[in-house]
Amino acid sequence: MSKRYKGAILSSTPPTTSASSASGVWTEQQFMQGVASGNWPALPSAPTIGTATAGAVSASVAFTAPTYVGSGIISYTATSSPGGITGTGASSPVTVSGLTAGTAYTFTVTATTAAGQGPASAASNSVTPTEPPYIEEVFSTYLYTGTGAAQTITNNIDLSTKGGMVWFKDRTVANSHRVFDTVRGTSSVITPNSTAAAFSSANMVTAFNTTGFSVGTDTTGGVNDSGDSFASWTFRKQPKFFDVVTYTGDGNLGRTVAHNLGSVPGCIIIKNTGTGGTNWGVYHRSVGATGALFLNQTYSVDTSSSYWNNTEPTSTVFTVGNQDWNNQSGQSYVAYVFAHNAGGFGLTGTDNVISCGIAANGDIVNLGYEPQWVLFKRTNGTSNWYLYDNMRGMPESGNSKVLWPNLSDAENLTVNYVSPNATGFNFASPGGTGLWIYIAIRRGPMKVPTLGTSVLDVETWSGNSSGNRNISVGFPADLNFFHVRNDVNSWNATDRLRGNGRSLQFDNTGAEINVDPDFPLFNSFQNELKVTGTGAAYINETGYNQVFFSLRRAPSFFDEVCWTGNNGSNQRVNHNLTVVPELIIYKGRNKDNYWRVYYGNINKYIALNLSNAEVSGSNLWGSSAPTTTDFGINCGSMDLDNFNAVAYLFATCAGVSKVGTYTGNGTTQTIACGFTGGARFVFIKRTDATGGWYVYDTARGMTVLTDPYLFLNSTAAESATLGSVITSTGGFTVDATILAAINTNGASYIFLAIA
Repeated sequence: MSKRYKGAILSSTPPTTSASSASGVWTEQQFMQGVASGNWPALPSAPTIGTATAGAVSASVAFTAPTYVGSGIISYTATSSPGGITGTGASSPVTVSGLTAGTAYTFTVTATTAAGQGPASAASNSVTPTEPPYIEEVFSTYLYTGTGAAQTITNNIDLSTKGGMVWFKDRTVANSHRVFDTVRGTSSVITPNSTAAAFSSANMVTAFNTTGFSVGTDTTGGVNDSGDSFASWTFRKQPKFFDVVTYTGDGNLGRTVAHNLGSVPGCIIIKNTGTGGTNWGVYHRSVGATGALFLNQTYSVDTSSSYWNNTEPTSTVFTVGNQDWNNQSGQSYVAYVFAHNAGGFGLTGTDNVISCGIAANGDIVNLGYEPQWVLFKRTNGTSNWYLYDNMRGMPESGNSKVLWPNLSDAENLTVNYVSPNATGFNFASPGGTGLWIYIAIRRGPMKVPTLGTSVLDVETWSGNSSGNRNISVGFPADLNFFHVRNDVNSWNATDRLRGNGRSLQFDNTGAEINVDPDFPLFNSFQNELKVTGTGAAYINETGYNQVFFSLRRAPSFFDEVCWTGNNGSNQRVNHNLTVVPELIIYKGRNKDNYWRVYYGNINKYIALNLSNAEVSGSNLWGSSAPTTTDFGINCGSMDLDNFNAVAYLFATCAGVSKVGTYTGNGTTQTIACGFTGGARFVFIKRTDATGGWYVYDTARGMTVLTDPYLFLNSTAAESATLGSVITSTGGFTVDATILAAINTNGASYIFLAIA
């Protein structure tokens, strides 16, 4: 009697087995011997379920392997209930990703061999995955003015319960950098530009809070000197982003130090806090475990096997040598550990937020995201360390504001070596030569907004000609545009990405106006809107009433991109809106040309600076529609060619914004936008015939039909009696009884409304 393994061909070929299969003709005796010896594939029994542990939109499912006699289990599969979402692995535990935060799940596990999948285990305990972190929860650049009196800085980073580090620098005068962390405590100060040991101060940082930190009354320490401008960079402890580790040196070459980064570090910065005269040692993955840089020095890479014992860090430990700066016996050390492309963030929990790489002059560095903070240093020659961020000024072209971690110097306006774009940055190295390591941190926010007030602010005021007038926006604005309400004047628009000193005007075709980077009209891209009294465009001048609109870039709501035309008929431009843009406002920056507006059809545009009807053409916005990652433009048809351009992108964001259309009915109609309350801002344009770009907002009215409007395409003062648009529950209402042009029967309109 014989038994043939499934799939084998009956022949005189002797029976054979491998780790996962069997072939040939087997006698019953050979088959039984094969099973007994574990050389015959068979269905496995069910694993014994262990404990499921929730993660960020994921879960780790532990189990015990089944008792099995056969040729070997190939894999295990964990399956969720509800949803049937699976994860596979070769051993326990198995991670299941792609779960929904806030939903309770149980899991079963099966084993698979060459013979097939076996029965499922019992269900696990119920777990509820958490929401993944976002960069805005773990990192902040916050600018403030020193008062000499105790003050609390609210940057919405939880240092009190999560832990982390804060790095300070006086921007106004030469004063040392200061670093504090929650592991060593508020009173322990270390200085990146110095070899000095840690020293104690009770009145520099006085508290780590759940929403930031507090600074005290020390007026010479470099964190709160009266009248000086300060930058603070807060790094919260978070797996796959950043960790703070302290340890005591033992002098042994190859000593390992545990960390909680949960991924392989991309950079480690170490300081001996107990002895003066020691450098700040830097490991960087692009240099490797045979070399070191020093944060307080200009040296090129120094190579020695004793620095890191020629051992690369792992996801749980890093290895130190026996240097005074990293492992002298009995000395105290602090290590700041930075991740590299480790994922773990964003809606799916897979987005990268920090990258550690190397670049040369002229490189286009692809990070997969737009950076907000970049630190870089030459490796094969002497150089300073350079530190840029988009709060102080890191525009895509022009000059940037730099600080040097190895120097106590005040902030300086210098050549823009880092030009951010939607997927990384263009790098122009100082001096034009060499290889430069960098640490880059992703721009935020990453989380989709749920409140219109978190991304739109509208302010009105009467000018008083006072200098340095402060008007709070409530968030760091990325785009500001304003108009004088009671006089003829152009719209002026500035944005963070182009740089604070560059203005475009919606109502004309003129090229970008370049003024001083601290813009005498307003300095609006820090944490507050700062208005001065110079009045070159009537802003804050006595007798002139102002309206000022501020927008924040955020996923699914609003994004901005800058790029250079390439003469192509289908140039594709990357963006970070994360959804398909429904409205795109584009302008050539360094030439006289129209503002053009996309509103859902690649063969049409409307000119923002005109009241004209829509213009039709072939593939004006490229050969295919915008996507979640890019949009197209026909450079020849859209008057771009080799010129610089800017585009503002908008989409419908549930409860926050609505891009839409309506057809006029000649009377009254309410436009539903899905808002909980009413719209706070609306602009409307007729597309099939002549009609202005009407702008309404609740700061100036929108409560009765005679409240005023402005035209985006006009320098005219606001109309005080013909509004015809009011805010209403869920959206806004248009009424043709006073202003027929806003709701003409049968006419086609587009609109953008923000709650």
